[in-house]
Order: sequence, then C-alpha cells, then structure tokens
Amino acid sequence: MYSKMGSTCYSAYSIQSLNPTCPSSLIFTLHKPQLQQTHNIKETTRRRSVRSCNSNTRTRRRMTGVAAMNAVSTPEVDVQNQQELKKGIAELYDESSGIWEDIWGDHMHHGFYEPQSSVSLSDHRAAQIRMIEEALRFASVSDDPAKKPRSIVDVGCGIGGSSRYLAKKYGATAQGITLSPVQAERAQALAAAQGLGDKASFQVADALNQPFPDGQFDLVWSMESGEHMPDKQKFVGELARVAAPGGTIILVTWCHRDLSPSEESLLPEEKELLNKICKSFYLPAWCSTADYVKLLQSNSLRDIKAADWSENVAPFWPAVIKSALTWKGFTSILRSGWKTIKAALAMPLMIEGYKKGLIKFAIITCRKPE
Repeated sequence: MYSKMGSTCYSAYSIQSLNPTCPSSLIFTLHKPQLQQTHNIKETTRRRSVRSCNSNTRTRRRMTGVAAMNAVSTPEVDVQNQQELKKGIAELYDESSGIWEDIWGDHMHHGFYEPQSSVSLSDHRAAQIRMIEEALRFASVSDDPAKKPRSIVDVGCGIGGSSRYLAKKYGATAQGITLSPVQAERAQALAAAQGLGDKASFQVADALNQPFPDGQFDLVWSMESGEHMPDKQKFVGELARVAAPGGTIILVTWCHRDLSPSEESLLPEEKELLNKICKSFYLPAWCSTADYVKLLQSNSLRDIKAADWSENVAPFWPAVIKSALTWKGFTSILRSGWKTIKAALAMPLMIEGYKKGLIKFAIITCRKPE
C-alpha cells in the first residue's frame, strides 16, 4: 500500500493488512446460519492452505476473498426487509427528486470544492460538475478518442445528470438504473429534451441484480448510491460483473471512518449517530473505505485507488440546509411528504458526522483485468 497525490493505492496483497468492520447491527442482524457458514469457510480455507503450501498464489487469492466477506460482515438481509428498504428508497426519491431539481438542478450529488471556499448557489452547481470531472481525473479516464469509454452504466442514476453529462462528453451510450420510477421517467424526458434520447436511456432496476450481460460497459459509474445497498458484497460483485475487460469502475460513496488495528467496531455513540441517519435516508449498514477496497480486491480488480474527499465536500450540506430554509425550499419540503421531511431533518446529522470525522466522503476506483 502506498500514497500518491492524496490517494491511497493498493498492491496485490497489501489489502490483507487492513482490519475494518462494517457495523451491520445498525439496521439488520446477521443470522446465525450465516455466521456458521462463514466459520466453515474460514476453517476449510485454513486446512487447505496447510495442505497446499506449494500453491501460495491460489491460497492467497482464496483467503483474500474470505477475509473480505468476514471483514465487511454484510448481512444476508431477509427478503421482506430488503423489499421494504427498496420500497422506502424508491418512495423517498419519488417524493424528493422534483424539489431537488427545482432548486439544485439535475445533478443529485455533492459538489467538489477547494477547501475553505466560500461559494454561492451557482458555484454549488458548478461544483457538482467539478465532482464528475475530478472523479474522472482521479480514475485516469482517457479523453483519447481511441481509449475513451464508449459504453457507460450509471448505477443509481437519480434523474440522469451524470449519465447525460458523460454521454455528451465522450459521445458514448449511457444506461442509468434507479429504484425510483419517477426518477427514471424524468431522466428519460430530460435526455430527449437535450437531444440525447439516442445516447442515454434509463430504467427501473436493482443495482444488486443488474439487467445487463457480463462485461458490457467500459465505464461503470456509481455516484453516491453505494450507501443505499444492503449487500455490499453483492453490489461490488455486480459492478465487477458488468464491467468490460480493461474497463474502469468509479465508486463515490458515503463511508464511516476506517477502524484502527485495535478497534473491533465503531464507538456506541458513533453507531447511534449513523443509525439516526440510516432511518431518515433509508440506508442499511455503513461500511468503511477499507471494507470496499477489500471487496474490490476479492473480485480480482486491479489498480485500486482510494481517497478521502470529505474536506472537498464540506460546504455542501450547509448549502443544502440553507436552500431548504428559504420560503421556496421550506414550502416545497412540506408539500412533498413525510419521507422528504425526515430526510431534511437529518441533514444537520450529516454535518455532525463529517465534523466528528465519523463520516467520510470516499472515492474508490479500479480497473477490471483485460
């Protein structure tokens, strides 16, 4: 593992030294049969590694995959709870997307700012575009006509802001998926209005079971949707599955802080704060950046890089709260419904989490082997 230009890069086996824990007890509990199965996998792997000392490469790869599953502790959410979560997410964005677009435009994600900057609303919208460009730069996505992406998937697309931007920038086809029918319909309408109806398409689909064949996309893009995923292991597996050989995966998501080697879990007060946020934003268990890196490693992905951009998004939530306190914002929230009101009331908790160093705004990028 080594640092370069503010990011952390991971070599083939340095990931084994990380020791994160995903606090899955925040929302769901891990069933005992699943714990027993994990234990059996670990024990079987241990025996095989002892008997196969001349197969070090295969053993390391197998142990990395098992370590990733154990470290993240992603719960096997029962069908009923998972369906309730998806329903809540869809309804939240059905209610709130129109308000967001009216005030902030079609990019439903943080902006990227210079630290300690003072900005206006127009600057915030520019910062959202800058977030996209900075993510592309961080992942070294090429503008070379011979190397630029031709096929893009936007996982958790909102109303399609990133999809349309990327399709236009690269002359590529972009497909977006969301749980919200309102978002999918609006995203398609905006694409048609912007003359991108033949380049950008949108549908209601589950990121944990994407309706695409293996290896379809040169660029797999997930901008602030990973935090909604109840099964992080399956989520990362799907990102890897739909990526084309040599394709790039860009994952920008909310994480909790990495744990120190002496810690087994977050502090009780930290869990309590995250739990409050989860209930308002329809989030399952949070994971750390290190958790995600382990999962990417377990899928044999290469050139993994990660960075903490929390300082670069610091002005965002105060600006969102300020816009919500205007007469237009306040009345719109009240009209929208209870889910949007709950989310609005939780916004100060996000600021608290960032200030305490508990919440991290992470970017993680990697490449699928040729």
